[in-house]
Order: sequence, then C-alpha cells, then structure tokens
Amino acid sequence: MKLLNTLAVALPLVMGSLAAAPAVVPAPKAPVTTNKVKLQLPPAIYAVPGIESNIYFDNVVNVINPDNYVFDVTCAKGRNDQKRWRYTPAAGDKGVFPLKLTVLSANGVEAEGTTQLIVTPAESGKGKNISVLVIGDSLTAASVYPQRMYDLLKANGHPGVKFIGTTGRKNSLAKHEGYGGWAWNTFLTKKNPTKVKPGTAVSPRHRASPFLFNGKFDLTRYLKENNNGKAPDFITIQLGVNDVFGATDKNQAETIAKILQNADNLLGALRKEAPNAIIGVGLVTPGAKTQDAFGSNYANGQTRWQYKKNQHALNAAMLKKFANYPDKKVFLVPSCVNLDCENNFPVRKEAVNGPDFKGNRRTVIRQSNGVHPAPTGYNQMGDTFYCWIKYQLSK
Repeated sequence: MKLLNTLAVALPLVMGSLAAAPAVVPAPKAPVTTNKVKLQLPPAIYAVPGIESNIYFDNVVNVINPDNYVFDVTCAKGRNDQKRWRYTPAAGDKGVFPLKLTVLSANGVEAEGTTQLIVTPAESGKGKNISVLVIGDSLTAASVYPQRMYDLLKANGHPGVKFIGTTGRKNSLAKHEGYGGWAWNTFLTKKNPTKVKPGTAVSPRHRASPFLFNGKFDLTRYLKENNNGKAPDFITIQLGVNDVFGATDKNQAETIAKILQNADNLLGALRKEAPNAIIGVGLVTPGAKTQDAFGSNYANGQTRWQYKKNQHALNAAMLKKFANYPDKKVFLVPSCVNLDCENNFPVRKEAVNGPDFKGNRRTVIRQSNGVHPAPTGYNQMGDTFYCWIKYQLSK
C-alpha cells in the first residue's frame, strides 16, 4: 500500500518499472491545491490489455459538486471525457506513462497532480501457479470482485490459481475472508461468535475471526488448515468503510489515527507469518453518487457528503503514512478511482410521492445503496486488483 500526501496526489513510484517503459518517466510533482479543491491521486494506475481502467473525477476531488469544474488530463494514452479518463489497452500495449490531471474553475487552476499509468501485458507471469488470500468487509463478502479476480487470472495464464479462504459463494473456488461490518481490528480481536437472538439467521459475519485460534492470531495454523501450510503469494485487503463511516468532523482525526494503528497491527501480524507475500491494500472506496442512496440505507443517520469527507480524509492519511512504509512488499491498489459511483451502484424504481399522495403517480429511478456497488461496480474493483497482480507478476 504505497500512498500519498494529505490533500494529495501521486508520489514517486517505488515498485520498479517495466522493461518496455518509455525511456524516462518524470517523478510525480508535488500537488497544487486550493482550499476549495483537494485532489487525491494514487501513486499508480494499473492497466492490462482488454481491461478498461478509469479515473472517475468525482472520486479524486473532495468537492460537493464536481460539475462546477473542468478536468484536464494530459497523458499519451486514454481519453478525457467529461466525468472520467478512460483507457482500454490494445493487445501489445505496455509501458509506464506519466499522467497529469489539472482541475480548473472560472478562477483558473484549482488543483493539479500527477500519477503514473502502468500498462502490463496480460501474459505476465503466464504459467505460474499463484495463491491469493483476499481479506475484506461486506464489499468482499458479496463475493463478486473476488470471483472477477479469479476468473481473469485463470483465463489469462494461471490455470492453477488458488484463492485461500473459508467463505465465499457456494460451489465457487474464489474463496475469501470477507465479512459484513468488519474493520481492520476485527480480524485481530473477534475471538468469539456474535450472539444473536433466537430465530435470527446466523451469517458468516457473526463468526469469530478465521485467523484466531485459542484467542490468538495464528496464520500458520490457518494456512495449515486451508492451504497445506503454504503462505499465499498475494494478500489483498479492502477495508476501511466500516472503520471511518461514522466519523464526524470533530472526531475524524482521532478516528483515523486509530484506524492506521489497527492497519499496522494487522499488516504486521500477517507479515510475521507470511514473510514473502506481496500485500496489496485497496484505498477506501467512495459511496454512491447521490444522497438518495444514503437516505435509503441510513435515513437521517449519514449523508453522502460526510461519508465522502471521511473517506477522503482516511485515504489522504493512508497515502501520507504508507508513502515510505518500512515494509517494501506492501503496495497501494487504487480501487477507489476505478469505480463508477453514478452508473454502477444499485437503483430501484420509486413513486415520486408516497402511495397515498393524490395526484402525481409518476415513478423515478433512484440509487438505493450508499456504499455497496452493483455487480458491475464490484467487477470494476476486481479489474483493479487483477491489473495490480499482473503488474506484480511482471517484475
């Protein structure tokens, strides 16, 4: 998880470069930002031929209405649309390319920053059997993006790919350790199953942490029982939504400090017993495009804007902390930028007014889930993790 500065943009890439990269890739520049616009780009965007990679502009600026700004992308690859930059590499495309994003208003440049586009051949690591441990919360528990990762890896040169886990879709080999409502610390502290009322369905989220045995973290035993004692080649982690969701402006900094400590603790525990695993940590994903989605789930309990402020603040702190993280096998996965929060979240048809209202009987389509994407959105997350793994296999 390599990350960057608070208001932040990309930091220099420390993960190595591809043999076929352009001769010199300029180091990302320090951000230019204003009090109104906070721009946040990851250190790298990963791409593989045949897979669409995106930067959705609303996901990288902490503003209420991105339609008030112009987003200008400078890059040798891809296409600059109104709401996103997009790029699907053609067969044979490869290399590392600088990408600059400038945010403008009627007052001029409000923010700008750089990152690096890394295009990796789909055949990278072909024939190599790999094992992957996928850790996360309800976004992982939905089992969609792990399945997408598994299918892409298996179809592109890894017939022996194994996903390690104790939960997942029935009859699927894309196993994982994803549980609704869990946070970084849950995997280290949940010693006993959650007690539920009689007659209440017991879901996987109620179980104890799969990594705890006799109350202690024991990845060695976990791997013995689930992977013939072998450590995974890759560990991916997608956490943070539950950790930061309920923060307020008043306690945000304190909440984030605790989250980062919990992240350190879990990463350290995993590293102790899997010394060679390459770990990819996803930046915290944004929520749905509209307040309708948050109202549908949380009534008056949370607004889209507060969650966005919390999510951006946590990502900014992560980017700063992990820019020089001592564990050089921990990397950032930019799962927050490649998620279409407008078109790839659940929707439902609703009456314009209540059922008892006499007059307007029209219906409209409204978003209906605040933080959980539709399958198409989950697939975008899976694409991001897949492209990251392919890059790691190319090194």
